[in-house]
Amino acid sequence: MLCDHCDTENDASASFCKMCGTSLQKRLAVSFPDAISLAFNNYVNFKGRATRAEFWWFCLFTTLLSLVTQVIDTFSSIGILNLISSLIVLIPSLSVGVRRLHDINKSGWWLLLWFAIIIGWIVLLIWHVRPSDKETNQYG
Repeated sequence: MLCDHCDTENDASASFCKMCGTSLQKRLAVSFPDAISLAFNNYVNFKGRATRAEFWWFCLFTTLLSLVTQVIDTFSSIGILNLISSLIVLIPSLSVGVRRLHDINKSGWWLLLWFAIIIGWIVLLIWHVRPSDKETNQYG
């Protein structure tokens, strides 16, 4: 099956493009493992789109990872595990956030609203929970 976004040939049974992660079927829900896999496989891909499910599943993963590493750091003498895990998921989190904004036809630069404390967070939260654009937009 040919990906409409990057013209990569995929297996006929594939749900997502192996190159860019774009859904090959019309807006199927992304599972928790698929979302993690897509985020890490496309960690340098700031083009294309990420579904709402993909974005929120990856947010859940990063939150759970942070909680687990924080507990381990609290009860061990290592104390740096949470920092290391946060650095590992930083670029994939930015990438999936940019692709999520592309999914609602917004520029990825809007992600800089995280620096506008409270107001920027509210705007981004509202945008992240919006449904995806059903038609093709300027980002794919």
